[in-house]
Amino acid sequence: QVQLVESGGGLVQAGDSLILSCAASGGTFNMYALGWFRQAPGKEREFVARISRGGTSTRYADSVRGRFTISRDNAKNTVYLQMISLKPEDTAVYYCAASETRILTTTPEYWGQGTQVTVSS
Repeated sequence: QVQLVESGGGLVQAGDSLILSCAASGGTFNMYALGWFRQAPGKEREFVARISRGGTSTRYADSVRGRFTISRDNAKNTVYLQMISLKPEDTAVYYCAASETRILTTTPEYWGQGTQVTVSS
């Protein structure tokens, strides 16, 4: 059973960049599809990006496509979310998620505790 720990969140200004990391332990990392979700205050959690078990397939929410990039380093058991051109509407708690499938399921079994990203205007 995998445990996920996010890091890298913080307070930035609009237009800035940020890289989130999610370190996994307790499982065979390359057996998991991974992804990022976010939840803004007063809103439901929403999908942001996902990457397949093999790292060859990615998908993004329309709101972040072209600005966010998801990647994984199987040697470091870590998945990343590189974010550029950040907007105030990107403000949210960002969660890492995993499922023991080739492609991340819509309801992943494993979740991190979240990391706060705040973008000021």
